[in-house]
Amino acid sequence: MPKSIMWRLILLGFFFVVAVVLFLPSTPLSKSLPSWWKDKFPKIALGLDLQGGMHLVLQVDTEKAVESHVQRISKGVEALFREKGILFSGIKTQGNEIIIAYPNSDAKAAVMKAIGDNYPIFDKVSESEQEIKYTASDSEAKKIKEWSTSQAIETIRNRIDKFGVAEPLIQAQGKDEIVVQLPGLKDPDRAIALIGKTAVLEFKLVDEGGDLKKALDGQVPDGDELLYEKDVDKETGAVRQTPYLIKKEAVLTGDLLTDARVAIDSQFNEPYVSLTFDREGARIFENITAQNVNKRMAIILDGTVYSAPVIREKIGGGRAQISGNFTHDTAKDLAIVLRAGALPAPVNIIQNVTVGPSLGEDSIKAGVKAAIVGAILVLGFMLIYYRLSGLIADFAMVINIAMLLGAMAWFNATLTLPGIAGIILTIGMGVDSNVLIFERIKEELRTGRTVRSAIDAGYDRAWWTIIDSHVTTLITAAVLFQFGSGPIKGFAITLSIGILINLFTALVGTKVVYDMVSHGRRLERLSI
Repeated sequence: MPKSIMWRLILLGFFFVVAVVLFLPSTPLSKSLPSWWKDKFPKIALGLDLQGGMHLVLQVDTEKAVESHVQRISKGVEALFREKGILFSGIKTQGNEIIIAYPNSDAKAAVMKAIGDNYPIFDKVSESEQEIKYTASDSEAKKIKEWSTSQAIETIRNRIDKFGVAEPLIQAQGKDEIVVQLPGLKDPDRAIALIGKTAVLEFKLVDEGGDLKKALDGQVPDGDELLYEKDVDKETGAVRQTPYLIKKEAVLTGDLLTDARVAIDSQFNEPYVSLTFDREGARIFENITAQNVNKRMAIILDGTVYSAPVIREKIGGGRAQISGNFTHDTAKDLAIVLRAGALPAPVNIIQNVTVGPSLGEDSIKAGVKAAIVGAILVLGFMLIYYRLSGLIADFAMVINIAMLLGAMAWFNATLTLPGIAGIILTIGMGVDSNVLIFERIKEELRTGRTVRSAIDAGYDRAWWTIIDSHVTTLITAAVLFQFGSGPIKGFAITLSIGILINLFTALVGTKVVYDMVSHGRRLERLSI
């Protein structure tokens, strides 16, 4: 046997064996495989539609992002005025507007010049004898909205990665929506709480001199706000709310955190969240605690007081803790959202679909059944219509499917229902390639060529037709992968891998069988 035939057979056999070794750990047969085999090799992951899980569509409150941005800028404006000695009566925000009050015309001119020189993002809306109203420009508001959506995607992705969900899908949809798919999720309520938590961490001083009773009656002093600490009784589940009169201005925020971890209180054996600030945060925290000894400082997350301890002494080292009625899971989730960072704006869940594992199991059975029935029909047709040559094509198709599954396992690809459809389509394309070759061979035989020369001519003349059809399909698959959502991408991946493998098996796999059968003998007729 010539070396060219031998090496092609060895190459074909090698790829087939490797493919079988790779995809077997992803099948039910994995239970009987040795641990070194089933545990060490990558596996085909199942998508949301096959193993169940959660599908969420979130909407980012981009208007709130603009309001928060303007509110942050207002503090910078106030600091700028104080630095430059510009007189002003007050600065307040209203939506995406900043309203600056001034005492006289000289101050008005100074305010307008300072804003024009330092904050070109603002457009002047109106002015009166005592105040000027600015609003964020349309272009700036658009940038903030786009940034808030992209930042929300990254923040949610970081949280989910730390949560430990395999193969999640997180992507933008439209201008302000985010699609989140979490395959195999076991605790959807916990995931929703983790994803949707804005996680704005603030440290604020308690107004010790304020009248809490009047505040509860609706008479909240200017510069203060009424917030509550929630305490859940572990035995009865009853919720008790403790009111606090808090100063509105935050003395420290969570954006200066470098780490947040779960720790266990040695005295009460209860979990709490340990916080570590960066250098600037540690300096600010040390100064605040030094200036407010024997006063209470509230630790607030998303408008809820978690604790309001009394500052006993100056605290250095940049460390603090959030204690409360935590379980280990709730403390862990709080640490995750604090490490991943706050969402730039609130997100609202506008669609929540949970796919149960029974539905996923039914989907797998239906998809596998469709693939098996399709394969049997195609194999049977090829065997009946093309006889022995059809058997060779069936042999190549089996290798094709095995190598496709092995490649998916190697790349740890996610298999979805559309992905199964891609496998079935690949089977059809594999048959189509062989049909083109066989019909070309039949045409050559009708012209009086010998069997050997007809086989060679059939492969040579069908070559470019097969290449053209596969390349155009590959381009389509690439476009689907680039612009499609999760299930569409699954279809595109299986189709792309299948096309490349099909080229190899159709043009190399079947040809080597013909070469091996015809080597050293003169074939008088071909079963085709």
